[in-house]
Amino acid sequence: MLSTSSNRSDDVVDVDQNSQPNLPIQQSKSQSLSHRPPPLAEAEMATRSLSEDSPPTPSWFTPKRGDFKLNNFQDGVLSSAFMVGLLVASPIFASLAKSHNPFRLIGVGLSVWTFATAGCGSSFDFWSIAICRMLVGVGEASFISLAAPFIDDNAPVPQKTAWLSMFYMCIPTGVALGYVYGGVVGSHLNWRYAFWGEAILMLPFAVLAFVIKPLQLKGFAPAESGKAQVVASVSEGSEASNLNDHVSEDISDQASERSIKSIGESRFLNQLSQFSQDTKVLLQEKVYVVNVLGYIAYNFVIGAYSYWGPKAGYNIYHMSNADMMFGGVTIVCGIVGTISGGFILDQMGATISNAFKLLSAATFLGAISCLTAFCLSSLYGFLALFTVGELLVFATQAPVNYVCLHSVKPSLRALSMAISTVSIHIFGDVPSSPLVGVLQDHVNNWRKTTLALTSIFFLAAGIWFV
Repeated sequence: MLSTSSNRSDDVVDVDQNSQPNLPIQQSKSQSLSHRPPPLAEAEMATRSLSEDSPPTPSWFTPKRGDFKLNNFQDGVLSSAFMVGLLVASPIFASLAKSHNPFRLIGVGLSVWTFATAGCGSSFDFWSIAICRMLVGVGEASFISLAAPFIDDNAPVPQKTAWLSMFYMCIPTGVALGYVYGGVVGSHLNWRYAFWGEAILMLPFAVLAFVIKPLQLKGFAPAESGKAQVVASVSEGSEASNLNDHVSEDISDQASERSIKSIGESRFLNQLSQFSQDTKVLLQEKVYVVNVLGYIAYNFVIGAYSYWGPKAGYNIYHMSNADMMFGGVTIVCGIVGTISGGFILDQMGATISNAFKLLSAATFLGAISCLTAFCLSSLYGFLALFTVGELLVFATQAPVNYVCLHSVKPSLRALSMAISTVSIHIFGDVPSSPLVGVLQDHVNNWRKTTLALTSIFFLAAGIWFV
């Protein structure tokens, strides 16, 4: 989303002063608003950049740059470091759900997230906060993989996608609240308190996930069966190690240790083999693969909008507050569009066929609106059509995840969400920003660049239509 990713405001000032020589220098300087915010709500909860070496403008994620003497590269690494933990841990949590209770795994994830967030507030240099940010991604991974299947299991049948839309609506809502929370805490106290306060707020939820009766996901065997297998395996290993009563106690202990180690290695190899088999089965589900391919193309555009949108808006329409305009439009459209998409699909009848119809239609119409918006010379005309376009493209969030959940058998739902998340980032928003940058360097025209980028929405609509 536009508000949840990078806004290279410092570059806006430097580049645009050169490309717009008629603009007063003082006016250009006033238009540098914020450093790049991170992609999820917790990341915005930090602070203002009050370093004497940088302008006294709000930075909603990065710690006080003067504290750690961060350069721009390190600043950017911190805002996206959580992605490392997220992408690595998502498939792991999905795989572990087959041998451990998924509800307890969410508790583990929330606990990791809580302590990692507190660690961000207690960090003392770049590497300490970077590692904690990666661990924050590990915590988020449990929710990415497991929360949607739980919602799908427990939501009333006529309101399944509406419930999913409420869940995914929390992302732009959290971003909006994060801006306010980070600004208030960062300006009145210190950026560290923003992290500590959020960790305290999350702690009861982490504890609750361990103490309440755990829910069981459909398609998974009860966790007790996995424990029973482990106990049986250990028992068999112990019996095997004691067959010969004439072996000395030391040798017996060594054999027992080797047996336990062998059991652990065997379980790990079994988990890895099962993960490979499940992934192979998942990739053979044609409906799922088509859905994710469309989602990748969609996220390619959204990711590039997030990074380059404000700068493109400043260059094309000379917006005096491009960051806030794009961010505000995206947050509002993200909330309203996401909820609307879920309710519309429920009214149509929540089926995979109807979901694809809604995905292709909303994306196609949204592409037309956004494409037309970038063709207009009027700023107000652009904002009106771009708002309509964003409302339409964000209406896809609940339907696309509904298809991810219902195009595979129940036991693969957690893995389907994990693989979808990994795919849309690795092949979608991660490479899109640099590739669009290369295109802009070549054509040197932001209007042409944004039109070329927006046209990829038609590819997503076409994939989902097929």
